Amino acid sequence: MEKKGDAMDKGQDKGGKRAESQGRAGWLDADSGEPMIHQYTERLNTFLEAMADGKVEAKELEAQEERLVTLLKKIEPKLGDELHGEVTELLCELTAYNIMHTMFEVAEAKPPTKFRG
Repeated sequence: MEKKGDAMDKGQDKGGKRAESQGRAGWLDADSGEPMIHQYTERLNTFLEAMADGKVEAKELEAQEERLVTLLKKIEPKLGDELHGEVTELLCELTAYNIMHTMFEVAEAKPPTKFRG
């Protein structure tokens, strides 16, 4: 991840403007309003290592699941009921977005083919 003061540390205030935050990476791009999650994910060493050979192996997926479970166990007890519901919805929407984004990118990367009969 980037160091304090880099692009990831610039959040947004309630008006949608850039606001410096103590170690907090904004979830949305301050200019476009687009999610920043893919840009942050692409900087994760574990993600880069898993993707280096162009395929995800079972052990890499298991290791990612372990990291996810560890974070879920750490964060879930800290949430009140209302916030827990909102974060659960966020995680579900994020997962759907990631799957859809990946499928879109795969479809866009396919070279157009012509039937030659």
